[in-house]
Amino acid sequence: MRDLRDRLKGSMPALITPMKNGAVDEVAYRRFVAWQIAEGSHGLVPAGTTGESATLSHAEHMRVVEICVEEAAGKVPVIAGAGSNSTAEAIALTRHAKEVGADAVLSVEPYYNKPTQEGLYRHFAAIADAVDIPIVVYNIPGRSVVEISVETMARLSKIANIVGVKDATANLARPSRERLACGTTWRLLSGEDITSLGYMAHGGHGCISVTANIAPRLCADFQNACMQGAFDTALKLQDKLTPLHDAMFVESSPAPVKFGAHLLGLCENEVRLPIVPASDMAQKRVREAMVSAGLLKT
Repeated sequence: MRDLRDRLKGSMPALITPMKNGAVDEVAYRRFVAWQIAEGSHGLVPAGTTGESATLSHAEHMRVVEICVEEAAGKVPVIAGAGSNSTAEAIALTRHAKEVGADAVLSVEPYYNKPTQEGLYRHFAAIADAVDIPIVVYNIPGRSVVEISVETMARLSKIANIVGVKDATANLARPSRERLACGTTWRLLSGEDITSLGYMAHGGHGCISVTANIAPRLCADFQNACMQGAFDTALKLQDKLTPLHDAMFVESSPAPVKFGAHLLGLCENEVRLPIVPASDMAQKRVREAMVSAGLLKT
């Protein structure tokens, strides 16, 4: 478990799920995973928010995780999306992730239900008790309505196989407070590209990134600089990446990042309702940011 914790670091793209004619494009997905590894990504996160997990069927969700594990082949850790607002469903997805060889799971806090802090604690504790696999808790109040408090996170950190957090609160006080509350082995992973420089300076270990889908080498270089304490280099890379980070959320994700991936020839420009393809305005912003970052020629 300790060795796995140490491997949860650096740039870990929250992988898009390529689609074609309404179905998961398995050929494009395999190529995409291989490209991410070749470009220096430190880990892979399939079937998360950016992977459109909300509109994948259970069979598709499981297949996406299976393909990612197969293509990663142990070269980098795979943290499989396995969360749900139903505890029973989250346990089933977590069991499957373990069965097919995922190294860990990413488990989102229950959305829509609005559980109390006690409900949040019992939800994650039940998953951890049911499946012996490292669990990264996903704290994203902007999508789930509820936020896991530092106090609840400290309680969760005492459960052996709950190993860290993906923090998408954009609150840069949290990593310092959580490190003090949860201990030095707790893995602190940013879920916000634009604030990841500050997060790393506060003791973070890496970022589960949207931008890394289309700029894996730049994001890996940025994280390597942060992990080496070379924050002057990291700041220069941050300045290069910032327009790209902003463009990825000019409209509902993952429409902008999928368009960017399409421009790179990585997948079709296809998303599932209720997400719609990036508008002309959003496409212009994405293209301009990619040119600025050196990913595309003018």
